[in-house]
Amino acid sequence: MSIPQSGGGPIEHPDQLTAFLAEGCKPKADWRIGTEHEKFGYCADTLKPLPYDGTRSIRAVLEGLRDAFGWDPVLEGGHIIGLSKDGANVSLEPGGQLELSGAPLETIHQTCDEVNEHLRQVQTVADTIGVRFIGLGAAPIWTHEEMPVMPKGRYRLMTDYMDRVGTHGKQMMYRTCTVQVNLDFGSEADMVKKLRVALALQPVATALFANSPFFEGKPNGHKSWRSRIWRDLDASRTGTLPFVFEDGFGFQRYVDYALDVPMYFVYRDGRYIDALGQSFRDFLKGRLPALPGEVPTLSDWADHLTTIFPEARLKKYLETRGADGGPWRRLCALPALWVGLLYDQSSLDAAWDLAKGWDLETREAMRVAASVDGLAADTHGVNMHDLAREVVALAEAGLKARALPGAGGLVPDETHFLNALKDSIETGQTPADELLSRYHGDWQGDLTRIYADYSY
Repeated sequence: MSIPQSGGGPIEHPDQLTAFLAEGCKPKADWRIGTEHEKFGYCADTLKPLPYDGTRSIRAVLEGLRDAFGWDPVLEGGHIIGLSKDGANVSLEPGGQLELSGAPLETIHQTCDEVNEHLRQVQTVADTIGVRFIGLGAAPIWTHEEMPVMPKGRYRLMTDYMDRVGTHGKQMMYRTCTVQVNLDFGSEADMVKKLRVALALQPVATALFANSPFFEGKPNGHKSWRSRIWRDLDASRTGTLPFVFEDGFGFQRYVDYALDVPMYFVYRDGRYIDALGQSFRDFLKGRLPALPGEVPTLSDWADHLTTIFPEARLKKYLETRGADGGPWRRLCALPALWVGLLYDQSSLDAAWDLAKGWDLETREAMRVAASVDGLAADTHGVNMHDLAREVVALAEAGLKARALPGAGGLVPDETHFLNALKDSIETGQTPADELLSRYHGDWQGDLTRIYADYSY
């Protein structure tokens, strides 16, 4: 999850909220790729999640990265809770999931190099202290009571709030991992088309990257339990945003939506002030119960936007949020999928042609079916396997059109980063299908085998 935002003075007029989003518009030459991924850490001998403190701990991993590789520490209340370096950040999810928020980069070659270097660094530190990391969409065995709690004020507030607004919020916070990519837009019209495509095709990403078929030690009946969790978390801030597909959608309509999402907090002087359930509209009027008489800053607005969790999210860029965390190879496949679809106009137009005829009922049914059945989903006349084949082909065409070489010119374009997805389409098998096959086959129901066989 996000670190506190900074910059920006008091909001004196509501138009500043819309202008804040519009500032994200960039010429195509300045479009970048920001990849984020999370992973679970555990003690190599006990297979238990890492505590925050101790010899084998999250703190030890962060300090090891700081000392060995020159990362700058990020502190909260005297605790190291993250790292920063060269435009990238390492941060913590509530249960200690370690996240890389990559720097904005020009090519998938660069972003994959960044991911690989990060995992190499993490592995180097982890090996010295008896720790390992695994990429899955949901913790396969650990219960909520076994999970540590990171020393971040934001998470304490959210934990207390989750049971008031849904049934799966704490599962999301403490026992899931994702991979996502952040991408730019050139204009309001470009943002609208990209956000519509991202929301409509998010079930395809959910299906292709499905990697959470286990929970609390047994199969859970879903290929992506992580996606299932998001459906009953907090209806006011999650979902597929039906209004995005309505005529007239633009920056202002997203602002109106965000203003109606209840607040979590206000960040002041290094601490999180409880504003749970309060209204940003009241804040604009100086009537926020948590800070009576104060009006928000643009930093407060930026923070509030990070507390909204739809399947694809708008800030000064777009975030695609539908994929499970996964194995090393697929961490580069997700940016390849969305860059190929959204950064080439022909592929973007063709992707919208695929999706524009679906109504709300169809889009919602696809979301559910993808989480349950992955590529085998078939609902409302949409066969997920066939759709995924078309979508990946469009992404491949988009990457070919970009024609951005890597490896000093030896690799002509970025299309090879889609190979993991093309393999899934050829076999019909997602990572979840492979895991279930192992569980019912050579693992003989012993789910602890997942750690030795699938850790980085």
